[in-house]
Amino acid sequence: MAEFVHITAERSARRIERSGIAARSRGRIGIRGVYCMPVLPSFTLTYQWVRELRRWHPGVLVAVHLRLPDDEPVAVGRYSELPREVSAAAAIAAVRGLDDPRGYEVFVPRAITVSEIRRVRGVPQGIGWRYQPSARGRRPCTCPACLQPGTYKVDRLRRRFPYDDDPPARPKSELMARLHAAESADEIIEVLYELGRKRRGGAEELAYLADHPDPDVRDTLESVLRVYRGSVARHLRERLQRAADEV
Repeated sequence: MAEFVHITAERSARRIERSGIAARSRGRIGIRGVYCMPVLPSFTLTYQWVRELRRWHPGVLVAVHLRLPDDEPVAVGRYSELPREVSAAAAIAAVRGLDDPRGYEVFVPRAITVSEIRRVRGVPQGIGWRYQPSARGRRPCTCPACLQPGTYKVDRLRRRFPYDDDPPARPKSELMARLHAAESADEIIEVLYELGRKRRGGAEELAYLADHPDPDVRDTLESVLRVYRGSVARHLRERLQRAADEV
């Protein structure tokens, strides 16, 4: 059996132990599944993604250990490159054979069942790298591709390292019109990220999205609401977190 580790938010741990890991991530091979990392002899390399993922998932993260059949089809590669489709055992062998496996990941193109989960454990929140494996000591790139709207502490980073081609924020009225006219989940998520660039008034205008059928929209909404203040934003986030735990 091939052993992997999946990093996720602590608030999702109870739901995962009860119903498994949903196939919510969109992989480079064009379908949804679950990202994970082989369990390596090095503790630091095994959990290397924790620090980077905290940029996208503020709060405490945990590690979900899982086992898959050796012949399970997966994709393996560096995050910035097109992955190779191999078996789970071959993916582990490929990553273990690298001189520097930082930035590598394995994509399982399906959901993970409860029977495949071994345990959920806490991990140090500062372990691993941020932005890119060789970023230490280098100025971070704050372009929209590298530092997307809604990223943790994005405003502080852009104040310190301004990006010359950063487009000006569009008026709220324009964004709300686009949001209400959006026909797909991807269009809604794009507008939500732009709304998350800075506080945009009352969160009650986004409340209707809390019941959206697409889990990615609900997850994005919960993240964007972190820049909103007030009881409405707080209650909406709590509602979304409870709903995620119950899935």
